[in-house]
Amino acid sequence: MFVSLPSRQGAGRMRIWRGLRALGCAALRDGVYLLPETPSHATALAAMADEVAHAGGTADIYRLSGRDARQQAELPALFERGDEYSALLKAAAAAAAGDGKALRALRRDLARIAAIDFFPGEAQRQARAALAALEAASGGEPMARGGAIRRLASADYQGRTWATRKHLWVDRMASAWLIRRFIDRKAAFVWLDNPKKCPKTALGFDFDGAAFTHIGGRVSFEVLAASFGLDADPALVKIAAIVHCLDVGGVPVAEAAGIEAVLAGLRAASEDDDKLLTAAARVFDGLYHHYHYQQEPTNG
Repeated sequence: MFVSLPSRQGAGRMRIWRGLRALGCAALRDGVYLLPETPSHATALAAMADEVAHAGGTADIYRLSGRDARQQAELPALFERGDEYSALLKAAAAAAAGDGKALRALRRDLARIAAIDFFPGEAQRQARAALAALEAASGGEPMARGGAIRRLASADYQGRTWATRKHLWVDRMASAWLIRRFIDRKAAFVWLDNPKKCPKTALGFDFDGAAFTHIGGRVSFEVLAASFGLDADPALVKIAAIVHCLDVGGVPVAEAAGIEAVLAGLRAASEDDDKLLTAAARVFDGLYHHYHYQQEPTNG
């Protein structure tokens, strides 16, 4: 895309530059931006062209190919993300094991970079390996396992003891709320110092080796919802998107930052995990009712 903006449009120029950068565009030269040809990229560039026109500039979109095999092979190098992965690796090296906030930020950064890494290679592999090592050293966040999710009957899981790691955060808060609200209304919870010492009679969730934990690309909340047939509820699907975003990154959700701030405040103010769950449950109840009523038809 060839972009030209009036020099007086400082704010518009910055907004458009940020938008092109967020799309992962490579700069061929000043004012000329490239993306690999896909339908979604064509749509995104067309939307950016409209932004440019709104700012009083011009934007023209062309197809570009190299003149020969050598030049064609050089084009992917314009999309190199090595510097961004290098910065992420330095941040991962500086992060302390067990620092959940830093780990969540690193996950979000990795997801953001990977989403615009159109020609992934060794740099992405190293970044993923470094993050996995940090998670393992933290001894907390579970590693996703493979396999299918079995459909279970909630009637077989009543009045049980459920266990997870103490110092609850988003996925564990939301999972505990889901369990007590929709799966086992008489659930009792145990907050573990060491997941390896989980009582044999307890149902573990959100730690390595637990009965319910990350599977494939799903976090524990999503696995629990799918296991008990709750993943067809549109309100729970929207909550799951927020939990997924805050726990492992991925697709941004507009409400996620606000929910994260509220839950972080509750966590800082709560003396123990039982009180924290009680407070967090009110947040998730409110979200559920909000999304549930959005689905209901209105009488006009």
